[in-house]
Amino acid sequence: MKQMALDIGLQTAPSLDSFFAGPNAAALQHLKLWTAGQMPSPVPTYLWGESGSGKTHLLKGVYAALKDQGFSVGWLDASTEAHLSFDASWVAVLMDDVHLFNLEQQAMGFNWFVNALTPKSGQPRWVLAAGTLPPADLKLRDDLRSRLGWGHVYALQVLSDNERRAVLRQEADSRGLFLSDEVMSYMLTRFSRDLSSLMTLLNHLDQFALQTQRAITIPLIKSMLEST
Repeated sequence: MKQMALDIGLQTAPSLDSFFAGPNAAALQHLKLWTAGQMPSPVPTYLWGESGSGKTHLLKGVYAALKDQGFSVGWLDASTEAHLSFDASWVAVLMDDVHLFNLEQQAMGFNWFVNALTPKSGQPRWVLAAGTLPPADLKLRDDLRSRLGWGHVYALQVLSDNERRAVLRQEADSRGLFLSDEVMSYMLTRFSRDLSSLMTLLNHLDQFALQTQRAITIPLIKSMLEST
């Protein structure tokens, strides 16, 4: 059965608190300690896992947590222009989807990594990166690939259907909504299954149900899609 991607409005900003840890509790705790300033030294951290395992959610959650504390943070992903210099005001460097970096982005990533760990002035900065493969298997230049595996490495697991249902149930309960098993099965089989998309869908269902004064049912979901 073909799944539908959801693109019907503004997505809720990812945060560390909104991340359902499940089998990835160790990685989440590690990131929370970093953002709370409770780690002794800026040893690099690398997250890897298949699409939908939560890598980007976690990186964006770290970015938001640091920005909320008033810190400046460097961000590099496959869409970043490859001419941005390292900024000495950054307290951390975040690199997402490193497996997609082109040669120029790889060069920039290596430059940022070196400047972060061995800066010309000030204390070393934290480097947090993510990709779909473990460091040794990345098709990147040797100097960048080896550095990505220097420190803490966490393999993220995709949540099971039961865990996705638990997240949906928990979020719906917090909003005072009722999601039947039938509705959750429909959401999991007809839409993108990553949690970010599912939470976005639930946001819109909540708003549409409130506007129409109806319970969340499969006909309501179909009606909402037709209206958008």
